[in-house]
Amino acid sequence: MRRVQADLHDAAMVAFFALLIFGPFLGLRLGDGDANNLDLTGTPARLAWAVGLTFLARLGMLQWQHFRRPVPVRVASAVARSGRYVAPALLVFAVAMPLLPGIANAYVDLGVLIMTYVMLGWGLNIVVGLAGLLDLGYVAFYAVGAYSFGLLSTNFGLGFWECLPLAGILAASWGVFLGFPVLRLRGDYLAIVTLAFGEIIRLVITNWVSLTGGPNGITEIPHPSLFGLTFSMAGGPGTFAGFFGLDPHPEQRTAFLYYIILALALLTNWVTLRLRKQPLGRAWEALREDEIACRSLGINVRNTKLTAFAIGAMFGGFAGCFFATRDGFISPDSFTFIESATVLAIVVLGGSGSQLGVVLAACVMIGIPALLQSLQIYRMLIFGLALVVIMIVRPRGFISTRRPTVWLHKAREIGAELATHGPG
Repeated sequence: MRRVQADLHDAAMVAFFALLIFGPFLGLRLGDGDANNLDLTGTPARLAWAVGLTFLARLGMLQWQHFRRPVPVRVASAVARSGRYVAPALLVFAVAMPLLPGIANAYVDLGVLIMTYVMLGWGLNIVVGLAGLLDLGYVAFYAVGAYSFGLLSTNFGLGFWECLPLAGILAASWGVFLGFPVLRLRGDYLAIVTLAFGEIIRLVITNWVSLTGGPNGITEIPHPSLFGLTFSMAGGPGTFAGFFGLDPHPEQRTAFLYYIILALALLTNWVTLRLRKQPLGRAWEALREDEIACRSLGINVRNTKLTAFAIGAMFGGFAGCFFATRDGFISPDSFTFIESATVLAIVVLGGSGSQLGVVLAACVMIGIPALLQSLQIYRMLIFGLALVVIMIVRPRGFISTRRPTVWLHKAREIGAELATHGPG
């Protein structure tokens, strides 16, 4: 009985705060009054529905939390092992998608966008998922990569393939530059400093008009070529369509961009998996679990943190370079905090440290809002509610198990709730 009363009290308090929040937005309506004047009228029915649904939703969530049972580790382990079949299936589909007969160019372009965020998620997963360093300014390295290519291409005439490694090196250098001041910071303090770093980069590229173009950005950024063949719609000699005797079509350029970002994303995944099995990757995981114990084992914490920031930033720079060549135009508006929040949400939603989870979360975070364009203003409401439900049902992400890099006797997964204890 006491639990029921506590749940009702909790739900009533949530409904009260919902009343305060929804009141100005749903309880009032601005319309035309007499003599063409604006008139403010109340809509109590709509407000009552919103508050009532909030009360019922909170009460239902509390009841579900009381009666739910934790998923056994063996079940979670079986789900994790299914990734052996899911990952190859996703890879085959990703490679074949632009070649599917009758597929619209818009879906291939959506695939390019999703793969870009998959690459960003895998890059941030090194910092957050493996090393355990909360980074809210990851968009800064994304911007460094994009503006590096934009400035080098427009001022020195360099192409995409020449600028790609340079963008990664410059972004990694800024990652080291960020890592030095935050070596002694952890948790919320580290998040605040990295957030400030991302805003500093955005303000610099906004106000340094003579170099970056300021709010106007950089235009006429060249697109990538295939062994010197461009994807021009005019056709003729020196173009992809003219060399192979094809009719110029936008799908050709979109498919080429798709395979570029797919190759870059697979490179990111391969390097991450290889590094995780190396001493450096094991040092990252030790740092994530317990920094004090990590120091006691003789691990150089400074170098471990700097390598995590540098390698994660390098892949962010690669993604930024691709973003610039894909759009042909960059501006500070493309590198706001919401980009960092989106990438971090992909990592957390997919499961911190999980490569397959990042792919699934990117498809949900990026693909669903794009597919719900027809719902217009309601699509973000549906999307937000879906994220809330997912985080309630799976608070540790889609894939919440971790497979130790080194084990004794028999390999087995660790439940996320036991990650800090490390049995196995």
